[in-house]
Amino acid sequence: MQTQSVSITSVTLALSVFLLFVHTAVSEPPASPANSAIQETNSLSPEVSKKIDDAAMKMLSDSGVPSASIAVVKNGILAYTKAYGFADIAAHRAATTSMIYSIGSISKQFTAASILLLAEEGKLSLDDALGHWLPDPTRANEVTIRQVLSMTSGYQDFWPQDYVMPSMMKAASPEEILKGWAQKPLDFEPGTKWQYSNTNYVAAGVIVERLSGTSVLDFLHRSIFDPLGMKSVFDCDSSALPVGAPTRYQRYGLGPARPAPKEGKGWLFAAGELAMTASDLARWDISMINQAILKPQSYREMETAELLKNGASTQYGLGVGVSLVNGRRVLSHNGEVSGFTAHNSVYPDDRAAVIVLTNMDANRAAVNLANKIGEIIFASTGNRDSLAKAKAILVDLQKGKIDRSLFTNNANAYFDKECLNDLASSLAPLGFPTDFELVSEGLRGGMTARRYRSKFQKKTLEVSTYAMPDGKLEQYIVSAE
Repeated sequence: MQTQSVSITSVTLALSVFLLFVHTAVSEPPASPANSAIQETNSLSPEVSKKIDDAAMKMLSDSGVPSASIAVVKNGILAYTKAYGFADIAAHRAATTSMIYSIGSISKQFTAASILLLAEEGKLSLDDALGHWLPDPTRANEVTIRQVLSMTSGYQDFWPQDYVMPSMMKAASPEEILKGWAQKPLDFEPGTKWQYSNTNYVAAGVIVERLSGTSVLDFLHRSIFDPLGMKSVFDCDSSALPVGAPTRYQRYGLGPARPAPKEGKGWLFAAGELAMTASDLARWDISMINQAILKPQSYREMETAELLKNGASTQYGLGVGVSLVNGRRVLSHNGEVSGFTAHNSVYPDDRAAVIVLTNMDANRAAVNLANKIGEIIFASTGNRDSLAKAKAILVDLQKGKIDRSLFTNNANAYFDKECLNDLASSLAPLGFPTDFELVSEGLRGGMTARRYRSKFQKKTLEVSTYAMPDGKLEQYIVSAE
């Protein structure tokens, strides 16, 4: 089962020739206090939509992934849903946004939310010893529930592989999994290291069931899915996805996409048992942005990166990765089960989210596309002039030319004779840029800092600029990416 992380050519000739993409309107669930904000009232601009579509089509072509279903939240609402490629290659059955995909380990944040809801009810504390509820795991009285949820417990992962082993083709119970892996010696002292482990979330799921008196899925339906109108949620641990869902695929090297096996019942449990549409996962993301299900303090607990005993950040909260990307707080997680990979990124402070679901395992297409879509939706809408100017300056520098009226005195001093000669002699052989795009934009020292990516036929460069309030450039530095 794929771990969380921060960031393989065509499937077949048929895929590259007949690649399809479908845009389906999102139907709204009945209004409720938790989901009333979910309205498709705001679509992306044609320019942004095309960039996303182009990125998705390129991802399918480059990676060999058969299909993808995406959802984009912007300004706190579901702004864009689209499906691309084939749900079934042999049948040439196009993917649609109404199809459910397994989301793998993205399921963990729902299990963590269940624990937090039980804590809100006073049934447990995050700092309780695991042994209070599960006495059998190794050193259970020295490991806390918080350490279990934050992957700092030391319990060994029962499924680090990106394929299904023969033993996993047979059914297993949570108790059998815990006996096989949670009763081994700890891989490290609790709280001293971070190690992704599905075993942690099997333990968490058992606690949810014992304290709630119901199954994890029933608890989630009552507490989260039903209030949010998430009607497509399916338990892919109990059975294969229903007829009409995407076919699960795997790939050996650069070979063709082949149907992937289904894990035995019980192995996914609370660590990766959920399947749903991209738009339903977006409903959950919007509830995180609006803090609609948990109490504010619970969201704080969930979204705060755990610190190790030496003070180092794990960059992982409770079921979600926690990071800064271009100055934006991001809560993210990958997901993988046999035949499916997925990625979910929530930008709570920007009221945005990106979801990418795919039907092939053991690849990074979902996370790469989600990151690319994030770059697209956060690109400044007012940067056309600065983009064109930055590109024109680069082309001039390839010719040994410079318009000094565009620069401050400091920058003009930087562009001395030696600098201009080195730039011209090293950049001219690259030819004209095939692509020039803005990668990031922020503030630095009272200036607007921008980073561009310039692609040539055989080389990619990075251009870093600082623009003064009057538009003049204080910095323009070209370097290898």
